[in-house]
Amino acid sequence: MKLLTYSSGGEATYGVATDDGVIDVGKRLGESYGSLRAVLEADALDAVREVTAGQSPDSGLNDISYLPVIPNPEKIVCVGLNYEDHRIETGREPSGYPVLFARYAHCQVGHGQPMVRPNNSEQFDYEGELVVVIGKQARHVSREDALSHIAGYSIYNDGSVRDWQSHTHQFLPGKNFDATGAFGPWMVTSDQIPDPTALTLTTRLNGQVLQHAGTDQLIFNIPYLISYISSFMVLRPGDVIVTGTPGGVGMKRNPPLFMKAGDTVEVEISGIGTLVNPIVDE
Repeated sequence: MKLLTYSSGGEATYGVATDDGVIDVGKRLGESYGSLRAVLEADALDAVREVTAGQSPDSGLNDISYLPVIPNPEKIVCVGLNYEDHRIETGREPSGYPVLFARYAHCQVGHGQPMVRPNNSEQFDYEGELVVVIGKQARHVSREDALSHIAGYSIYNDGSVRDWQSHTHQFLPGKNFDATGAFGPWMVTSDQIPDPTALTLTTRLNGQVLQHAGTDQLIFNIPYLISYISSFMVLRPGDVIVTGTPGGVGMKRNPPLFMKAGDTVEVEISGIGTLVNPIVDE
């Protein structure tokens, strides 16, 4: 299934995307499952399958406003420097453990929504990334069992305000300006992606390919990340892990290439889809 959160007629809901449109799951399941996160918390994906089987779409894919797949995650854990070519282009030394930082829900937008370059920086960079959405609570999870805790996979553009990111060794400021991260267009359930290392990620800016890599190139793979993160905190249903970006980021190009108003950025991952966002100024 392709699960998404969206707005139709001014009302936020969630549903299943098909080739013909969107089936509104929120109105069919009612208040018992008030959000996609609530569905995951209740382990109710089978209920979604049952209630949408044989149903016709309620809206066209072009007639909705996409919201972040999980608009209200408890945690967004991002992984830095997790592709070797990106680590090399930044000049960072290899690390024995993942580089982790947090994003917060306020900085997310959905597919088709504008990503906003803040008015106090001209260094707004793209970072296409594979997303893991947690579906089952995880604490001290082994690598061998890690994939069973995944509800599905999605796409992130971890838009980075580079000068603010480099103020200190902590990435937090450059990663949490309002509307700088994009998440969508939907989550593909894990049964549809049995091997997350077999995907291809491509980032395009105004049609030009700037990043292209296989997810098998992750330095710390998804089972390792879930096992490592769950060793120091509980991962709960709806939590989001943004797994890292390949080489080719704008700040390391010669000359540097940053996103500006009027640009369009696309992140495509095979087996999932394409996340598209226009760029505007604050």
